[in-house]
Amino acid sequence: MLDHMTFRVIDISRTKAFYSAALEPLGYSVCFEGRYGSNMLGLAYPDASEPDGKKADVWFIDGPSPYGGASATTGCHLAWRAKSRAQVDAFYSAAIAAGGKDNGAPGLRPDYHANYYGAFVIDPEGNNIEAVCHLPE
Repeated sequence: MLDHMTFRVIDISRTKAFYSAALEPLGYSVCFEGRYGSNMLGLAYPDASEPDGKKADVWFIDGPSPYGGASATTGCHLAWRAKSRAQVDAFYSAAIAAGGKDNGAPGLRPDYHANYYGAFVIDPEGNNIEAVCHLPE
């Protein structure tokens, strides 16, 4: 089970604007914004089982790693689970309105499984992001 993920970005302000809008329909909000070596941004969703009532599972760091490599994490596929198909639709609309590029409108993907309802958007760094609901209707 994954606990959290961290991705490098070129412009933390652009990332904040994009992901705040795109993930808001899934219940996410900014939970941390500041410096920890570099500018960082953390997004969390409500989780009653966590000590502070929210779970930060996606983090972004501004700029290249001191250990080398690319300036930004690109070409990844990141998928967030939605509670309903309506949340998938709202994620897609919000991500497109925030500057994302269509990579697959909301709809069923029966080649994955009968109830797989997802939407795909390319984020500002070139990652393929998705919201998916596995429930019928």
